[in-house]
Amino acid sequence: MTRAFLNIAMNGFMELIRQPIYLVIMVSSNVFMLFLASLYYAGAGEDTSMVQGGILATIFLSGIFTAVLGASLSIGEEIESGTALTVLSKPVGRVTFILAKFAALASSLVLQCFTGCLAALLSSRMAFDVYGAPDYPAIVIYGAGIALACIIGLCLNFFAMKPFVGPTVISMLFCMTIAFVAANYVDRDWSHQSFGKDVDWRMLQAVLLLLFALCALAGFAIACSTRASLIPTLILCLVVFLSGLVSDYFLGTRAEEGVFWAKCLYAITPNWQLFWMSDALANDKSIPLAYVLRCGQYAVGTLAISLGMAVLLFEDRELS
Repeated sequence: MTRAFLNIAMNGFMELIRQPIYLVIMVSSNVFMLFLASLYYAGAGEDTSMVQGGILATIFLSGIFTAVLGASLSIGEEIESGTALTVLSKPVGRVTFILAKFAALASSLVLQCFTGCLAALLSSRMAFDVYGAPDYPAIVIYGAGIALACIIGLCLNFFAMKPFVGPTVISMLFCMTIAFVAANYVDRDWSHQSFGKDVDWRMLQAVLLLLFALCALAGFAIACSTRASLIPTLILCLVVFLSGLVSDYFLGTRAEEGVFWAKCLYAITPNWQLFWMSDALANDKSIPLAYVLRCGQYAVGTLAISLGMAVLLFEDRELS
């Protein structure tokens, strides 16, 4: 059973990162974050906060699309194409199949959030006020890393007859990491500096919390994909996402007042605001490890409910 789980998860992960849309989302989100950190905002001293908020929003929204598309590819399309029936004709249970597909999707989200975290950390150092200037060394070095990964993918595709997308995604992982390290040893004047100077390392906790939220949302996307196609799954996930953003405003107050229906709805609606640290970053507050762990527990509980729904919906799903 463990071997079957690992095989399905690994094959699912490789299939996801070989999708052209995955590479497009990864590259475009990283480039867009660098773009946000290179603009003049005239934000009356809030320029850095505006950059950090935009960066976190970019990571979250790109992760949502990856979760929905990945769930539809892993579950929905395999059901329609008959691949799921072929896999389940082996000694593989439906619970194992669902959990392995989620593990593949979660792994792809971890990879995307890792590269996004590198861009977010670098962008936190690049942010400047109206009297500053763009951080051209960081732009050039990190942009060169992205371009180098694409060149490696093209060379492997042309000379070794390898697929372009998969090797390029793996190359992005290494090239972006090397570019991030190199950029942090160079200041804005192309001089040597100590590593990580001016980087806001709180972005690590902030991105980790977003990863928790994305994994919980990915579980819900898996559940939807067992019965629905791509567009309905995307709509349902966006409804859950937007509902969680406004749950404090519409349900939290009434729940505190003891309204029964509000307490029930507030309890079952995921509160995504718990994972959003833009305000803490703007107010120069730290993000305690204890809070990160508690949010992780909350995400695990939400994920358990979502995967339980997915198993129940998939258990009697007609696959033929």
